[in-house]
Amino acid sequence: MEKAMADRKKAADLALATSKKTTKKSSKKNADSQPSRANSKRNRKGNALPEPTTEAMTSASTEDVSPEDSLAQAIILSSTLRLARLQQKNGDYKGAIQNYERYMEDCKTFYAFYPSICTPQNDTLAMNGLVGSRQAAMMKQRPTLHTVKKEPLLNSRRADFSPALFGDDWDQIYWSSTRPQATGDDLSGITGTKYADIFVSRKDDKGKWGSPEKVEGDFNTALDEGACCFSPDGKTMFLTYCAADPEYPRYAQIYTSSRSDASWSKPQLLRISKDTLSCFAHPAVSPDGEWLYFVSDMPGGHGGKDIWRIGISGTNIIGGVENLGAPVNTPGDEMFPTFRFNGDLYYSSDGHPGMGGLDIFIAKQDTTTQEWSVKNLGYPMNSPGDDFGMTFEGVHNRGFFSTNRGDARGWDHLMSFECPEVLQTIKGWVYEKDGYELPAGLVYMIGNDGTNQKLSVRGDGSFTAVVQPRVDYVFLGTCKGYLNHVEQLSVDTSSVSHEYVLQFPLAPIGAPVLVRNVFYEFDSAALTENSTAALDSLVTLLNENANVTIELSAHCDYRGNDQYNERLSQRRSESVVNYLIAHGIAADRLTPKGYGESRPKIVKRRIAEQYPFLHEGDTLTEAFILKLSEEQQEACNALNRRTEFRVLRTTYGLFDMVPSKAAPKEATKEATKEATKEATKED
Repeated sequence: MEKAMADRKKAADLALATSKKTTKKSSKKNADSQPSRANSKRNRKGNALPEPTTEAMTSASTEDVSPEDSLAQAIILSSTLRLARLQQKNGDYKGAIQNYERYMEDCKTFYAFYPSICTPQNDTLAMNGLVGSRQAAMMKQRPTLHTVKKEPLLNSRRADFSPALFGDDWDQIYWSSTRPQATGDDLSGITGTKYADIFVSRKDDKGKWGSPEKVEGDFNTALDEGACCFSPDGKTMFLTYCAADPEYPRYAQIYTSSRSDASWSKPQLLRISKDTLSCFAHPAVSPDGEWLYFVSDMPGGHGGKDIWRIGISGTNIIGGVENLGAPVNTPGDEMFPTFRFNGDLYYSSDGHPGMGGLDIFIAKQDTTTQEWSVKNLGYPMNSPGDDFGMTFEGVHNRGFFSTNRGDARGWDHLMSFECPEVLQTIKGWVYEKDGYELPAGLVYMIGNDGTNQKLSVRGDGSFTAVVQPRVDYVFLGTCKGYLNHVEQLSVDTSSVSHEYVLQFPLAPIGAPVLVRNVFYEFDSAALTENSTAALDSLVTLLNENANVTIELSAHCDYRGNDQYNERLSQRRSESVVNYLIAHGIAADRLTPKGYGESRPKIVKRRIAEQYPFLHEGDTLTEAFILKLSEEQQEACNALNRRTEFRVLRTTYGLFDMVPSKAAPKEATKEATKEATKEATKED
């Protein structure tokens, strides 16, 4: 480092000696003939460094400072800041502190002469660098509870970076790599290395990662495929694609790929902006799937590369771009954003106080003020090198990230991390009653601590979330074409981690839905006491879906004559309707109907799983049942003796409602109304 500084001093002295051969008059002339911005020196971000102007020199001080002295000092001043940042990145904090202080002191003296160097942005970088260098030793002395380790099965002798976990059980990991197996033989004009492809590894039954493979199909190209992420439902991948032209090193764009039959489609450009001169890279989709966060150096930022966001619906852009602003963004570079399931944003920055290079930060957004707070993750997650690209295993505080620490060649490698924690979580499933999972469903989580979050459902119909101790929650499960379902949960205080399990069986609109555990006295329409719990659940369901009307039907098995069975089933359906009316359900929302034996049960998936001798789609007619054993016949007759309901309308009372401003405590009702409106649109 000292040699580097000495070389810069020699260069400055040589420039000064050469310039002193000219007279002051010729110097003035040369100062008035500054080189164009296109040909002037550029800083590390490719931005031009304008030369000091004679106006600034003559107006700043009464002292006679010559332009040749200004040139030498400008070189030293610029080099001092760059050297300090390089020393910090290499862990030479003592040297970095000295040069940051030297730069800041010199800027106080020469500010008016070098406005293009002593800028507010550079002042911020210097101050944050100084603070970070002073704090680095303390970070190492007070490490966090994280444990990190290199993953030899996933890494190569080249660059491996930007991991992204995927799959219902997080048993797949995607990342970028320049390993020899990457497509093409050319070297990047930007990095001088082989172009990166996206690779994938899958866990086996023993939890061991398999050999990395390139993503198959018409996906990877001979150019760069970079950082990727996935939509909450797992159907779409967002990735970074970089052009090869070294004359346009900023030309990076975000592409999307759709998943079908376990393979990914050819990526398509996602047009975020008409700006063709700025980069758009490092995508990250918010947990609710409504925002795409990305990195860009487009005009309007805070300097360098910033984190921006734009609204999305699937792969469609909604609205315009938004800069996250301070304190997330700085005059430095902010890159590689990722999300944890609870909505916390993780990203890397070299502009905040840190250990050097890119440090990983966590940004939390206040749900009331929408303001961000930023915190350094500390050591050992961060190091003097570049640390970036986190990915989490669901709700847990474990996963992977990339770093070039400890590699003499500067290659990035994947490392795993884990932090012990006491975590209260929920895992739930949204599915059709007696049927299949509903990956198109949504779950709204509302807590008495102010939580109001929309949870996306994955491909297997499951969802996960973190819940807080001593908080009461209401969960509303919705899906177009289905009735809503509500579950409540009170979280206890616990010193150990615990996972709560919730089920959301949604009733389809227009199809019959079985009301389980409704029992009648033998050969009678009288309800038994054992039916109370099931009927109370039906009351709750109708209250949660206040805009529906239903047909309540009762069915018999084939034994007995048709007329008798029809009359008995009619009386039984009326008994259920009377119970519902007695418990507050409006009579004009209920239509009793007895079908006798005329509508035998059609077997659905869950019944087929319960009875191995039945198959999905079987109709339990008399002819079908008589072919079975006596025990199987009795099981089928029991399935035919049932009580069901079917939705007739979803617009009950909608046109009688008077709009009013909802209070916060009405959040659940409002969410129910919105879900009902969506179902109505589909009808």
